[in-house]
Amino acid sequence: MSRPRTVIVGAGFAGYRTAQTLSRLAKGRAEIVLLNPTDYFLYLPLLPQVAAGVLEPRRVTVSLSGTLPHVKLVLGESDRIDLDARQVHYTGPEGEGGTLDYDRLVLAAGSVNKLLPIPGVAEHAHGFRSLPEALYLRDHVTRQVELAAATDDPERCASRCTFVVVGAGYTGTEVAAHGQLFTDAQVARHPMRTGMRPRWMLLDIADRVLPELDERLSRTADTVLRERGVDVRMGTSVKEATHEGVLLTDGEFVDTRTLVWCVGVRPDPLAESLGLPMERGRLLVDPHLQVPGRPEVFACGDAAAVPDLEKPGSYTPMTAQHAWRQGKVCAHNIAASFGDGERRAYRHKDMGFVVDLGGVKAAANPLGVNLSGVAAGAVTRGYHLAAMPGNRVRVAADWLLDAVLPRQAVQLGLVRSWSVPLDTASPELARVPGEPGRPGPEPTKERSGGEPAKSRPAVTPPPDQPPPGPDVAPGPVKRTDRPTEGDS
Repeated sequence: MSRPRTVIVGAGFAGYRTAQTLSRLAKGRAEIVLLNPTDYFLYLPLLPQVAAGVLEPRRVTVSLSGTLPHVKLVLGESDRIDLDARQVHYTGPEGEGGTLDYDRLVLAAGSVNKLLPIPGVAEHAHGFRSLPEALYLRDHVTRQVELAAATDDPERCASRCTFVVVGAGYTGTEVAAHGQLFTDAQVARHPMRTGMRPRWMLLDIADRVLPELDERLSRTADTVLRERGVDVRMGTSVKEATHEGVLLTDGEFVDTRTLVWCVGVRPDPLAESLGLPMERGRLLVDPHLQVPGRPEVFACGDAAAVPDLEKPGSYTPMTAQHAWRQGKVCAHNIAASFGDGERRAYRHKDMGFVVDLGGVKAAANPLGVNLSGVAAGAVTRGYHLAAMPGNRVRVAADWLLDAVLPRQAVQLGLVRSWSVPLDTASPELARVPGEPGRPGPEPTKERSGGEPAKSRPAVTPPPDQPPPGPDVAPGPVKRTDRPTEGDS
């Protein structure tokens, strides 16, 4: 008799934890297949440290095949899910199509950058949800500082040294905090850059930084940011973005070459394509993480609207903590559906929050105890080391080296601006010339096997840049939507 198969779509916090726990519970009695575009799990909370040069990129990635030895990894992106036939159709990294049959399905596709109808944002801003986006920002910031130091025009220097971050939640706050330290260090250690003043701006329409957290944590973060020199503007956002800068909602125009979009996330569009009941783009599930009317389908993480049993009538927020815990409950309920154990309803208890502000500064309230300064910094880093499913020693080693050695402020040029568009359903994949993009809601066409598949338009660089040859890596690409000197 063949083993029952569980297909898990997505290897974020929810998908990874589901696969990890289910693999332990199944003990080889069931086949577990994990479908994901990359071969690693990304520990998102440490991504700002990658952009600021504290951690090397591989430190925040955990090998899926290396840490999930009893789980079959399939590289690809899900194009379509046929609920009646119990099949997941996907496209592999080289454009090949495939199909996975399942007995149980877990939708843990996660989320993508949240877009707002603001003129110019999609063209001139970049998100911060993936490793390619972090690598791009690291290179871009370093480049702007170097170009600013090379110019004799004070206005152009100031423009290149101005960095605007929109969104004062977890991500935006940490990006601005780490970014200010990163650019200050590049200027302070270089005698030819005397007088340069890197300026980071943090904008949000909310009335305070970290509006979703306790006010004391918010005040701590706000104080650290302002003392560090970050220009914090609450009640303010972007009205329009252009190649020369951004127009704010208060009427001020800010000359800048950098717009980092951290306003939040939206569920992966795959969830909506199922045609099932939704709640603000998230797939509705019951407290056991099952889709009503489809007992073989489970959903968890950012793609699922999970009832909050602690707050009746509401749903759990889209956070990594919830996704990680939901993954464990999901695995137990899948095992129970095969007759192993009892089902569990998802309940949670807040254990506190941590916000890394760079250096030795942080804001944290573990178990409800509010901390700041060095103590909060120690708790924050201890929490991340405990939460990471791998690479703990390497991360700790990078932290130690960062404390005693200057950071390497170099631009590798591996990720170009056009390869990490803001409007994408696959932020985890950097686009390269000629590579197909993530399918969207466009009309379908027929594959060679007769089954419908979403069209996958090829991604190309700006028209004046020829694609690289088969044995040549992509070189510098000139932007067509920005001034010609330097990439923005």
